[in-house]
Amino acid sequence: MYQNESNPIVTLKIKDKGEIKIELFVDVAPNTAYNFIDLVSKNYYAGLIFHRIIPGFMIQGGQGMPSKPIKGDFKSNGVANPILHERGVISMARTSDPNSATTQFFIMHKNSPHLDGQYAAFGMTISGFDVIDAIATTRRDFSDRPIEPIIIESCSIDLKGKSYPKPVYLY
Repeated sequence: MYQNESNPIVTLKIKDKGEIKIELFVDVAPNTAYNFIDLVSKNYYAGLIFHRIIPGFMIQGGQGMPSKPIKGDFKSNGVANPILHERGVISMARTSDPNSATTQFFIMHKNSPHLDGQYAAFGMTISGFDVIDAIATTRRDFSDRPIEPIIIESCSIDLKGKSYPKPVYLY
């Protein structure tokens, strides 16, 4: 796998659910990881919600004021990224434009190989699978939005003493 003790670790504290810890694979999807590191370091996700939940597929969060888009680190966009969309993997959400990723991310609830090479996977959950399951089984409306808000109370990052560059934006 791509785990390394020097990789940064992100902690998302989810209100009334617990914590999800995610190891970021900066060597595999650098610009996507730099973007997430920058957002977490600015406390961007604190107070936002998981706004789209599809059990057996993924949980999506990070909807807020979008930042500038980045080029996605994934195969169909010309970037070698072998990370598979397996349970616990974090990836960047985007529109049909492959270079539209900004702030939204999703965490895989179950394996979804149809996303491999199409979206920029950039890390893996290392603890909090029970929290992912609790979020994934929350009651939702017809548009997959949770009935009761699932709030990211706080986000933090352990950079392991390293510093990382800012992401490269498209404009």
